[in-house]
Order: sequence, then C-alpha cells, then structure tokens
Amino acid sequence: MSLLKSLCALMSAPDSPRRPVARRAGALVDEAAFHAQARRWSAAFASMAAGDRMAGAPHVAMHFEDTVEFAAALFGLWAVGGTAWLPGDLQPATLQALRGRVGALASDAPMTVTGLVEDAALRRIEAATAPDERTFEPLDAEAERLVIFTSGSTGQPGAIPKRLRELFAEVDALEQAFGARLDGAEILGLVSHQHIYGLLYRVLWPLAAGRVLHAERLPYVETLLAALREGPRFAVVASPAHLKRLPPADSAPRVEAGHLALIFSSGGPLPDDAVPDCRRLFGQAPLEVYGSSETGGVAWRQRDDGAPTTWTALPGIDWRADESGTLRVRSHHLPDPAEWFESADRVRLTADGFELLGRADRIVKIEGKRVSLQTIETVLRDSGWLDDLRVFVLEPGAREQLAVAAQLNEAGWAEHDARGKAAFAQVLRDRLAPHLERIALPRRWRFLSQLPVNAQGKVTVAALTRLFDPRRPGVRLLARSSNEVTLRLSVDASLPQFDGHFPGHPILPGVAQLDWVMLLAREWLPLPPAGQATGQADFAGIDNLKFQQVISPGMTVELTLAFTAPLLSFGYRSAAGVHAAGKIRLQGPTP
Repeated sequence: MSLLKSLCALMSAPDSPRRPVARRAGALVDEAAFHAQARRWSAAFASMAAGDRMAGAPHVAMHFEDTVEFAAALFGLWAVGGTAWLPGDLQPATLQALRGRVGALASDAPMTVTGLVEDAALRRIEAATAPDERTFEPLDAEAERLVIFTSGSTGQPGAIPKRLRELFAEVDALEQAFGARLDGAEILGLVSHQHIYGLLYRVLWPLAAGRVLHAERLPYVETLLAALREGPRFAVVASPAHLKRLPPADSAPRVEAGHLALIFSSGGPLPDDAVPDCRRLFGQAPLEVYGSSETGGVAWRQRDDGAPTTWTALPGIDWRADESGTLRVRSHHLPDPAEWFESADRVRLTADGFELLGRADRIVKIEGKRVSLQTIETVLRDSGWLDDLRVFVLEPGAREQLAVAAQLNEAGWAEHDARGKAAFAQVLRDRLAPHLERIALPRRWRFLSQLPVNAQGKVTVAALTRLFDPRRPGVRLLARSSNEVTLRLSVDASLPQFDGHFPGHPILPGVAQLDWVMLLAREWLPLPPAGQATGQADFAGIDNLKFQQVISPGMTVELTLAFTAPLLSFGYRSAAGVHAAGKIRLQGPTP
C-alpha cells in the first residue's frame, strides 16, 4: 500500500494495539491509544459540525505544543470531513484574523484571552470524554482539508489551502527518496508542526511509515545533543537557524554515528560555513530540502565530502528554468499536477541539477523609487562585519522607510564599539550611497547578536518589526547556556519609559525593568508555552524583589536571566553594582 493510501485509511483501518506510534515524556504511545484519542476528537468535532455555517463541515483552528495531541486532533477532524487551519502562533492579531473563517479553536495552550471562551465566533473546543464509535470511510485525497500559512518572512503570512493528496503525495516521495536511510529511527524535531515542513516530517511521514514520532519539540541544539546521546537512533528535523549556531568543539563532543540516521534542514539554504561544523558535530552534513509552503518539497542536497553542491529533484518533481532563469515546477504536491508553477527563485542549470541564485523579485518602492533589497544586502555583507542581515520596509506611520536588522560578527562588534552605534550605521550607509539614491538609503538600524527566529526557524517581518519598538533597549548577547543567558542592555535616553519618571531626574521605572525581563526571557530562554493575552509566559507572582540602585539614561547594564521551572531569576548589574534582582514564578507546562 502506498503511503498516500495508508494515511487516507489511518482512521478506518483496524488497530494494531502493540504497534508504537509515538513517545511522550519517554513513554511509548501505542496505536490503539492514539486512535482512541483521535476518536475522542472526532466526537467533539462531529458535535459542532451540524451547526457550522461553513459548507456544513467544521473549520477549526489548531495550535498545539504536544505533537501527538495535535496529530490525534488533526485526524479526528479529517475523519468527520473538517478543515484544519494551522496558524503559526496565538497572538491576539492572529486570533482576530481567524474570526469569521473558523468556528472553533483546538489547542493545548492555556486560554487567558479575555472573552475568548465566551466568543461564539471563535470558541474553544476540547476532546470528548468518550471515543466516537462510528465506522469511518477512507479519506478523500482530493478534498481540501488543510489551510496553512506562509512563514511571514517576506510580509504578512498568507493562507494556502491544501488538498490531502498534495500532502500525502509528498510523504510518498520522501519515503522513496530517504526511507531506506531511516530504518528504526525515531523522529525528533527542533521545528514546529504548525508549518508545512514540520507537519510533513514530524507528523504525516512517521505516521504513514510506522516510525515513532516525539510529542515534545526540542527548544535548542543543546537539548538535541543531550537527547541524541541518551536515546536510541534518531532522525532530526531542524532548520538553518538552528544548525548555523552550533556549540564549539570543546563544549560539545561529536555525536556517535549509531545515534543519528539523518538530520534534515529546510527553510532556506544552510550557509556554507555552517556545513563543516555540522560534519564535525554530527558526523554528516544535513540533508537540505528546498521548497516552499506553496510547492511543498522540490529538491534536496547533502554536502558531505566530495558531494555536489547542486540540488537534485525529489521523486515525481518536474522542473525547468524559463528565459529569465526563474524556476518552474510541476508535481502532485501542487493543486493542479499538470500545470507549471512559477516560483520566486532564480536558478542556474547544471549537469546534475540546479543551483539557487536567490529570489527573482526583491524590488520595493521607497518614495516612488525602485530599490533592490538584494543589492543592499550584498553590499552590506561585503563589509565583512555581518554574519546575517535582513532589509525590509518598515512602516511606522504614513511614510515607508527601509530598515536593516544586522547580526554582527566579532569584527563588526569591534567596529561598532570603537565608533559608536550612530557612526557605525553611517559607515554602512556610506557604503550603500554609490548604489542607491539618497532618499532610498536605510534610515533605521538594529545591531544584534542574532536575528529573531520563530518555531520554524524563520525570520519573519513581524518579528523584525518588533525589534524597532521604541520601548526596547539595545540588546547584545554576552553568554548563553540551555537555561541561562547574560545580555548587555543599552539604556538609551530616548526610551519613552523615562517620560514622567521623573522630570529633571529621569530613572527607569521598576515596572519597565520587569517588562524587559519577561520580554527578553521569552526571546532567549525555553519558558512555558506563551499565554494568549500577551504572548508571554503566564505570570504567577514574584519573590525576593529588590531595587537597590536606579538605572539612569545612557547607562549600560547587564541582565542575567536563568530559568529553572517554575522560577525565572533575574539580576541587573553594572560597574556600579547590583541594580535590581528577583524571582518571577511562571505557570504552565514546561517544554
């Protein structure tokens, strides 16, 4: 039986009680237990189907931390003919956008949004207490039963409907290409199942092929390395954002060959200089997969010693380049398998595949002038001071302007510290001046220790925009471990938190210091799942809070954060000594 047919029949085939499906907190979950939970979800969804005003079948938003619970809810919904919408987060703006498009929200996150439970347009739904005892028919592979969202790396996330055939055909292709190399491997993930890459590799493929998937998503490479050394044989689902920040050799010995079958990477090409570190640590290069939310997987490569750097098409993928070098693809992963889909990437043909040359159209208009974002990034990279960067259009008001978020390397920080932030930014602007009209030069700059990434390892425009919030201090990483981080904060005199505190003698209010603790801890540490109202972990109280010295405009302070569930400890220090310290109690399940 093909894996496509296997997935279609998942809820209609007889159980195999002893067959392991998943692992949660170290314990195996067998097929019978998984199917029983899926049927509890199908009973809950069936109860809402009659009253759903959308085409007579339930449309449900799903957002879970637990991958096993997510999979059970997903197949329970599909069994009753429902459609799943997979948002990337549960921020208030995201929930607002879903209202009117879905009838309910299924989630394991704590629901703290005021009025959400009472809101008939987006009510919370839970699994039923008793399983659905009906006999289900195999799923219709041509039915549209999923809506995913683009990552938002180039703008607002866009909704993309998917037929089950598009998803299940890709699972078949993955098994043909790589299944023999995964014999006996359990599936670990650093990326979320809320995006198509994580959904395919962490949920659908292991369910179809009979491999054990893991309920927990690993937050960091350090936790992955610990799991690889303790467990059996694994395949790892990761992203370039994880693999380009590997720990140094002296702090992370090489993973034994028998513990790792393959490590997958998708979401963008892995930087060339990260490949040797991956080989050193994992004993192999990652298997990189190229594709998009629209196309699914298209091609792959694995840059071990002597291997080609070009991309090879996955089974069943037809591809070609048009006159301008833009890649076009045709496959069963697309809505119409007979039509050619024009991608947004340029390629160069080679004897055994193709090379990626970058996005085909990264042109924006600033004050009516056409500006190439690719040109700006290329010129800035040539400075030798940046490890990574993003250039994007920032819209703080009616006037659009270009913003640069730049991740500096050691040489870049040395220049930054020697010149000062403003002068350093001006040097970079001067480099761009011969290539751009003055009105189109970037006006806003943020210099970072690392770019912000989401659960899929993507850098989104929304996250970049938040970096330019005027209430944020300048942040630089000094030290980091799996549960502790030390940051250097630049407390600029222009921060609005100083307004009114106090005229003639401005100081940083204590509430602002606590806000920064929660904001930065969420960005740098594996806190409990986010509460829905604020996007931060749920605050349950504070202990041993002491404000010992004021923080004044223009100061530079160090903030140390350490999380040992359920306590988040923090301390502000400078050359003058301790400024503030305390412990915040957080509620919610730990990762």
